[in-house]
Amino acid sequence: MKYVSLVALALLICSCGDDPIPKPKAFLRLEYPNPVYEKVNSPLPFTFEKNKIAAPIDSIKIAGDLKGIDVKYPSLKATIYLTYKSVTEDNLESLLRDAQNLTQKHTIKADEISSVVFENKDANVFGMLYDIGGDAASQSQFYATDSTRHFLSGSLYFYAKPNYDSIYPAAEYLKKDIRHLMESIRWKN
Repeated sequence: MKYVSLVALALLICSCGDDPIPKPKAFLRLEYPNPVYEKVNSPLPFTFEKNKIAAPIDSIKIAGDLKGIDVKYPSLKATIYLTYKSVTEDNLESLLRDAQNLTQKHTIKADEISSVVFENKDANVFGMLYDIGGDAASQSQFYATDSTRHFLSGSLYFYAKPNYDSIYPAAEYLKKDIRHLMESIRWKN
């Protein structure tokens, strides 16, 4: 009996391990389809390629020299707003300054703003892509120009209160689309 009690006590002591640790909270894993791009031949003086998950381009906004296209992503609740202006002898500097200032307005809520120079000499497209981190209203901004006739700016906005953690996967997916859009710009005439 003494041996049975010792064996039972030894088993009881050996069977006790570390205290149980709760599992960490799980995060929603969002997966998006691999992008398939199609050419958009707009009545504006440029063409570009958009992801097929974006809605068809249904309207072109024209108000004087200001022209725009909205590339809508209903499933992601986001839109890339494209704005086109003609470059004249004296407005390129102000167009560049306006595009840069629009991005800088997000510094109030942004954790960081990084920029990447874009250059496609073969297509005569030069610009800048801004990546905005944090709870800013827009997660990406860009501009592209040929420096003599054409100027295109773009902004990514979500139809939701900015919460960087929640929109991060969609923002990263759409940043790739924006890069592709910039790479595929071709000026007409």
